[in-house]
Amino acid sequence: MDARTQARFEARAQVFKALAHPSRLFMVDVLSHGERCVCELTAMVGADMSTVSKHLSVLKSAGIVADEKRGMQVYYTLKMPCVLRFFDCVSEVLKQSAAERVDLASIR
Repeated sequence: MDARTQARFEARAQVFKALAHPSRLFMVDVLSHGERCVCELTAMVGADMSTVSKHLSVLKSAGIVADEKRGMQVYYTLKMPCVLRFFDCVSEVLKQSAAERVDLASIR
């Protein structure tokens, strides 16, 4: 693999790594419905502000979300809405796997 190809796959891996936490997945889902300030996300996630800010920083570094400071608040928006198609794909695979397990269980 050449350096350019390596860099491309490393960038993709960074996005997947950023999504590899339930709280970050939840925040992406919430942001898919519109912008939110850190204070709102903190309340929704149920974690302290520093933890939520760290998660948002990871998502921002991967290019998944963008932020905008307004006065004393920072608002986040989903910058990579195409990731929602991936969520739909994962949901479909999980549903199919569950259905297959139910089918197998009923055979016995």
